[in-house]
Amino acid sequence: MGKESHHIVHWISESPWALIYKLGGMTTVMRGRKEAADEQENMITGTSQADCAVLIIDSTTGGFEAGISKDGQTREHALLAFTLGVRQMICCCNKVSFWYDEIVKEVSSYLKKVGYNPDKIPFVPISGFEGDNMIERAKRPSDKPLRLPLQDVYKIGGIGTVPVGRVETGIIKPGMVVTFGPTGLTTEVKSVEMHHEALQEALPGDNVGFNVKNVAVKDLKRGFVASNSKDDPAKEAANFTAQVIIMNHPGQIGNGYAPVLDCHTSHIANGDAGMVKMIPTKPMVVETFSEYPPLGRFAVRDMRQTVAVGVIKSVEKKDPSGAKVTKSAAKKK
Repeated sequence: MGKESHHIVHWISESPWALIYKLGGMTTVMRGRKEAADEQENMITGTSQADCAVLIIDSTTGGFEAGISKDGQTREHALLAFTLGVRQMICCCNKVSFWYDEIVKEVSSYLKKVGYNPDKIPFVPISGFEGDNMIERAKRPSDKPLRLPLQDVYKIGGIGTVPVGRVETGIIKPGMVVTFGPTGLTTEVKSVEMHHEALQEALPGDNVGFNVKNVAVKDLKRGFVASNSKDDPAKEAANFTAQVIIMNHPGQIGNGYAPVLDCHTSHIANGDAGMVKMIPTKPMVVETFSEYPPLGRFAVRDMRQTVAVGVIKSVEKKDPSGAKVTKSAAKKK
């Protein structure tokens, strides 16, 4: 709200305004209870001293209709604020779970009639368990081939080897034959679980554990990438070309510079820097940013700090030779 002091008026519960007050920039906070009609006079007095009004809108079913009706207090408070000279307003939608867009549209229409410019009034959802209409759903690339970087690998008694990680693209489901890059190890998925519940399939964004057949814990490591063996399986990168932005480095960077490169859950040292061609010194899986964004961006660390960040433009891959294929996977091929 700037360095200058401001007065602010509010009516309803305390917690959001205690937070705003602690952030600074206000000399007084005038309080009034929306539910108490006999305190209307106190509210009017406080409003007349305010630079900005925070209008709390009851967004529950029934509550909103009552507040925005002809004799509703949402209308009354907005009209009083404008009449008493308060030209700045913030509208907070409380307990909104179903119809945020409709509330914004209807309240904006009324505020325009009162005299406010709705384009300059922010609407803030302050309580909504469902979050409907408040944010756009992230696009989940479930139509792309499977890529699941491993976070860890466990051996669980009575079950066997269980790799865990987040599905970045594609889907994983029981019965699928998966290939782990960079080694090319191929096996069958016996089961998939999330939060101790069995899944028929896991989608992008899901953090899952999945049981694999005839694979020892030592055969898998953090940084390996699970993929569908029948749909563009993950392979070791021989080299890759990346667009790199140098953020912080005390000296010059030239051929032979070998910092630590972090890409998804894998950490390895690389060979060349410079548009930069990089040659991993240890096996790893990377992908182009355009095809698999989560596996196509990286950070370069040196001397315990981030030296550079980059995105991968192209990858030259190695075909695995002599990779292990379990019996269950071989039967399904």
